[in-house]
Amino acid sequence: MPRNLVAGALALFLCGATAGAAIFPDQIGPYQKSAPKTVGIPDRALYDEFGLEESESADYTSPDKQRFSASGWRLRDSTGALALFQFRRPPGAGTADFLPLAVKTSDGVIFAFGNYVFQFTGNYPDPAALTSFYRGLAKLENSPLPGLSTYLPSEGLVRNSERYILGPVSLQRFEPAIPPSTAAFHLGAEAQLGKYNTSKGLLTLSIFYYPTPTMARDQAASFEKIAGAVVKRTGPLVAVTIAPPDRDAAERILGKINYRAAVTSDAKPPGYEIKGFARSIVSMLMLAAIISGLALLGGVGFGVYRVMSRKMWQKQDSTAMIVLGLEESKPTNPSQE
Repeated sequence: MPRNLVAGALALFLCGATAGAAIFPDQIGPYQKSAPKTVGIPDRALYDEFGLEESESADYTSPDKQRFSASGWRLRDSTGALALFQFRRPPGAGTADFLPLAVKTSDGVIFAFGNYVFQFTGNYPDPAALTSFYRGLAKLENSPLPGLSTYLPSEGLVRNSERYILGPVSLQRFEPAIPPSTAAFHLGAEAQLGKYNTSKGLLTLSIFYYPTPTMARDQAASFEKIAGAVVKRTGPLVAVTIAPPDRDAAERILGKINYRAAVTSDAKPPGYEIKGFARSIVSMLMLAAIISGLALLGGVGFGVYRVMSRKMWQKQDSTAMIVLGLEESKPTNPSQE
């Protein structure tokens, strides 16, 4: 009997774990889900660096026999989803405008939503009509995307060549000419890579971000020690290309990279102090009016209580003055006169 209980509990646990791990619902619009399948991970070390937490693949069929296949990957955060999206995006993919990170492939679409990356192939539903599907996503993390990718100059950039670098594994995959010790990921560095067409060949540009300009300045000196490196630092960014085929083109591309600081100000708007003082005066007057009203109500209530108690409950006035009779008496002994 105990063994049966243990076996049952284990089965329930495994079923719950499987259900909790599912990415896709049983139904998407009119499409019904078949049994889920395992998604192959071609580069486990790279996916782990991106923060892969769960993956799933499933086929869907509609009542009119329309079918599509769906694959999904849940990452730790939206930055990891950006990195995986850029990695899985085919070189010839076209643009799609239903989400910021979305492309059309020869047989479907690849898109990212929050910390999820999806790939649909076949007669898939309109991705722009998947609002209810997005609402049902478990452990959704939808923080803003890093702004580092916006610093890649658009002129000459090879379409779909961008790769986001989060650590030594992705650095080795996409730009092995830069040692991990030089990139110094332990300082919190991230990088956006892109490839550029020049008249003399393909140029690879990497833009590294560091938490402070001081860190960036120190690491820029380390990048300059790499043979053939062309380096530029701007704010907390370090842009570097290794052995560019055209150094003049490299200088022109680097010259377009300039850090844009996001300045926030807590300065008070004009008239803020005057309005604050006026609000304080109004608040004090309202408090005084409330206190006066309470005092008036208390006095009226006490007066009503006195009148009612005298007429209904008490025969005599309990507050009548008590006279002690201490008037000066005349002496009765004549000798005292």
